[in-house]
Amino acid sequence: MNNPKTFISYAWESDETKDWVKKLATELRSDGIDAKLDQWEVLPGDQMPHFMEKSVRENDYVLIICTPNYKAKSENRIGGVGYEGDIMTAEVLQTSNHRKFIPILKSGTKETSIPSWLQGKYYVDLSNGRHYNNNYSDLTTTLVNDREVAPELGKISTSKRKVNQTFNTKVISEEEPIKIKGIVIDEITQPKNDGTRGSALYKIPFELNRTPSYEWKELFVNAWNHPPSFSTMHRPGIASAYGNKLILDGTSIEEVEKYHKDTLKLAVEVANEQIEKINSIKRQRLEQEKTDKENHRKNIEDISGRINFDL
Repeated sequence: MNNPKTFISYAWESDETKDWVKKLATELRSDGIDAKLDQWEVLPGDQMPHFMEKSVRENDYVLIICTPNYKAKSENRIGGVGYEGDIMTAEVLQTSNHRKFIPILKSGTKETSIPSWLQGKYYVDLSNGRHYNNNYSDLTTTLVNDREVAPELGKISTSKRKVNQTFNTKVISEEEPIKIKGIVIDEITQPKNDGTRGSALYKIPFELNRTPSYEWKELFVNAWNHPPSFSTMHRPGIASAYGNKLILDGTSIEEVEKYHKDTLKLAVEVANEQIEKINSIKRQRLEQEKTDKENHRKNIEDISGRINFDL
């Protein structure tokens, strides 16, 4: 197995941050991950823009160390962080390799530290000792491609088919629009209510009729953050999507009933419309490619039939 190459992007905001990043990179390297760090790679006289572009392009993964300072610099395109943000977003658009870029929460919360262009992505929380110990292995198993996978499917027996027919199991097509089935009551979290700002808010999951694509999930999060219409109580940045669920993390059931329900439905509708347009373009392109291929083949056969090699 080749050692995965990983570049670490972070803001030079303090000596403490630089030391923390170096410690993380050192630990990754000790676990067989070829972590690249500007503190080790860049020498006086080197071209920083070239180093950044090369590092983002040539490494298997990019770990983005998220702090409130990093978020501010990234969103306002300030300094090296802003330049790297441009490079990374361009890389995503060109390659669609979203999994290459992994947000790492070092300090703050996901709302205050993760840039808007990364909102909704599965992030790794290393913001304190407890989270670090619990989540570091989640990061390394991802980088070495050693995450648990689903077991192999067994063969369906005749008796199992009869059971399925008895219950009239409905198979949902991937073409069917995404819909919200309802609130997953058992998975609603408990508010802290410790007197701090936002401590009365909590996480509310919503079950979908099927598991949407990764592309749909990104469209939904973007639609929630920038809806066509919304109430004065709208909260951008609290929506995410995992599996067959949508999550609002930082609200209450009362707010959902009064304010968020309509915006939630609207964001789903917008994502459905946008994904249908994208899929329609893909289908047209595939049909055109098929037609071009058939025409090319026919042209070759016609001309080949006219070529005679007899003397």
